[in-house]
Order: sequence, then C-alpha cells, then structure tokens
Amino acid sequence: MSTHTPAPLHWKLVVDAGDPHAQADFWAAALRYEAEDNSELVERLLSCGALPEEAAVEYRGGLAFRDLIAVRHPEDPYDPDTGTGLGRRLLFQRVPEARAEGVKNRLHIDVHSGAGHRADEVARLEALGARVLRDVREAGGEWVVMADPEGNEFCVQ
Repeated sequence: MSTHTPAPLHWKLVVDAGDPHAQADFWAAALRYEAEDNSELVERLLSCGALPEEAAVEYRGGLAFRDLIAVRHPEDPYDPDTGTGLGRRLLFQRVPEARAEGVKNRLHIDVHSGAGHRADEVARLEALGARVLRDVREAGGEWVVMADPEGNEFCVQ
C-alpha cells in the first residue's frame, strides 16, 4: 500500500473584467506584482494561425491576448517560453457584463499593509484608482474596504 501524498495543486485566482489590461495594470501596481509578458507565445500562435489577429492587442510595447492577462508575484517562477507564471497569480478575463452593483463579493483579496501603514497604503491605492467604501472597526480588528477601478471589493488590513 502506497502512502504517497499527492503534490499540492497549482492554482490562480481568476477575476472577471470589462478591461482586463487596465485591471492587470491596477493590481500589478497595487500588489507590486508584474504583468505577465506573453508576447512570444502570442506571436508564435499568430504566426502558425492558431490565434486570429483580432484575439491579440498591443500591450506595453508587445503583443498580448485581447481577452486575458495575468499578474504574478515577481519572485515566483515562470515559464520563459510562454511568460506564464508558475506561482501566485491573478488572471483577468474579459466578460461582457459589468459587476452587479449592490451584490457583495463572494471572494475578495485582503491586502496586508503592515502595522502602522494602513493609512499610507489606502492613500497609495486611491492614487492608483481605488476608492474607499468604508472603514470597519470591530472587536476582531480594523480594516478598510475598498473597490478597485471596476468596483471589485477588497480589504486593506
């Protein structure tokens, strides 16, 4: 009988977006992550006809997929042939519908600012395009609920 424990699964958090590239720019700056550079992969797929021209856009001086882009932790590994991250990632995918107003997110990101730095981090995020929704002070702690440029809620601890 084998006692082999399967390896943990690789995962990414996928976020629906009206403008995936703008969302990637915001979250890359907010988390100090890097937008993935998939330009070599996109060019390869275009050259062999596996990707139609309209599925690619110019982004940061190279080609990118029109409907999706990811950001990754800068210290995590990535595949140099595709530019795809192999660690902590957020993938933004284009969807036709806007986020439903008045509906609470079922999943959200908590940004940990470090002791004594919450106000500075909130101000930095506001300068990037986020907005404060409310300050929360409860017996369990204090945090600020914010919204990214497309209205997705997140918390700053």
